Amino acid sequence: MSDDNAREPDDTGREPEDAAREGEVLPEDPFSPEESAAMDAGFDAQEAKASGAHPDTVLAAERLADLQRLQAEYVNYKKRVDRDKVLVKDLGVASVLEGLLPVLDEIHLARQHGDLEAGTPFASISEKLESALGRFGLTRFGEPGEAFDPSRHEALMHVQAELPEGATDTTIVQVLQPGFKQHDRVLRAARVSVADPQ
Repeated sequence: MSDDNAREPDDTGREPEDAAREGEVLPEDPFSPEESAAMDAGFDAQEAKASGAHPDTVLAAERLADLQRLQAEYVNYKKRVDRDKVLVKDLGVASVLEGLLPVLDEIHLARQHGDLEAGTPFASISEKLESALGRFGLTRFGEPGEAFDPSRHEALMHVQAELPEGATDTTIVQVLQPGFKQHDRVLRAARVSVADPQ
């Protein structure tokens, strides 16, 4: 094609506009709209300079390219800052939750020994604390009968024991210390005793 602004045909010999009209999905642009605009403005400035355009037109195209490049950098910086804010908040919450795990362990032991009978003041306090921490995504895990998962459980003992019917994997038979997770992040692996199927 003799037209300088004509686009190159794709691998099928059709121009991108033809493919789009026929409903074909074109590959996604790997750049953000701001980055694409900045690159286009840079090409426009180079084309204006190469074509011998008026110096003011060349200068305006260069300034537009600079402005669009700065805008693209700012948009990327803002996305990075927003992402980092969420990450820092999650790490802060996780740090506080990890600091409270020994307290939750004591509550768990007290409940197992029958010291948290319903109606006692400490039972009410412990329930409110666990409920408040649950709003931040904290959950306890690790139960006898679960399949052993090394990413969530730490096996402290390997014993011979009778497993539930149909168990085909290494299975937890006793939980020595429950594990805790915040949403999908494991804060502490459950410490368990496991047995293999016969």
